Amino acid sequence: MDLTPFLLAWRTAALRDRQVVDALVHPAHTGPSPAFAEALAQWPGTHYWSDEPDGRHVILTRTMPGRRPERWTLHAALFLATLITTTWAGAALRGVIDTEHSLAFFTGGWRVWEAGLAFSLPLVAILLAHELGHYVTARRYQLDASPPFFIPVPQAPYLPFIGTMGAFIRLRTVLSDRRQLLDVGIAGPIAGFVVALPVLWLGLLLSHPLSPHDGTGLALWVDGSVIRLGGSAISWLLRRAGPPGAGGLLLHPTAVAGWVGMFVTMLNLLPISQLDGGHILYAALPRAHRRIALAVWVSLLALSPWTWVGWAVWAVVILALSRGRLAHPAVLDNQRPLPASRRRLAWAALALFLLTFMPLPFSF
Repeated sequence: MDLTPFLLAWRTAALRDRQVVDALVHPAHTGPSPAFAEALAQWPGTHYWSDEPDGRHVILTRTMPGRRPERWTLHAALFLATLITTTWAGAALRGVIDTEHSLAFFTGGWRVWEAGLAFSLPLVAILLAHELGHYVTARRYQLDASPPFFIPVPQAPYLPFIGTMGAFIRLRTVLSDRRQLLDVGIAGPIAGFVVALPVLWLGLLLSHPLSPHDGTGLALWVDGSVIRLGGSAISWLLRRAGPPGAGGLLLHPTAVAGWVGMFVTMLNLLPISQLDGGHILYAALPRAHRRIALAVWVSLLALSPWTWVGWAVWAVVILALSRGRLAHPAVLDNQRPLPASRRRLAWAALALFLLTFMPLPFSF
């Protein structure tokens, strides 16, 4: 399809996975005109509009042949393994098995699985929704993105008790502009939150009140020990609208899954490096990203001695994963302005971070 009659100028970037055309549209067709709309409908790819100082642009994308085939067997195997390890962890949370006799998971029959699935199914659903939010948005922009990689963790006394270290997708290409970066970055936390919210609500309704001498807040038993889970604005609001009273709650495994979902959302929205929050920050404030990311990273270290040592551990992990850099890699066109609708989304991401933030996630 020849679009040149409708354009004043254009430039083409040929990337490994796709071709991106940034075209300045003739003023007579910026509506777009019926003829241009018909021509765009026949474009063998996707497009979106950008209002810029020199006029209205249309950004056209089409995929290049020869993309690598996905290893669906590997992704499916990791997903099933994570479902098993989180079910194992859920059975331990329910008290059906313990970590000293964890092989009972394989010999306890359906009773063990039924207890564990109350935790694993909602947790895996939250993680899957989060990663599919990233994946579907990236694919909508025709970016070369992998399906989710789930990370199973076998149950053991010295390993995390939830049975997984989460999931991730790989973006194997540079993004076209800050709009794409923000959309891909925020889609995961929003999708995960939408699933985690009803899961936490239902889990709180299924939880049991603690006696007054057991304290207040959220708690769970693990091998006879009490672990206190931190509260956030979201959990406070749900408790006021759900289970009566301000006393302590012994959490149902479904509530623990919802709490983990909120915790994962909070961690991912930290505005550092290439976390989801770092993507959003760079998209909204590219010049200030490095300074703000450094300030947040230092704040995590400063917060650690007073609240939770895990903040320092997470800060080190972030630095290691970003290869010692808190800066964010550039997009293909850093100068293309961010639409007002995306700036509102950036503010929504900040609100979601504040709603899910918990200074002291764990205490023993």
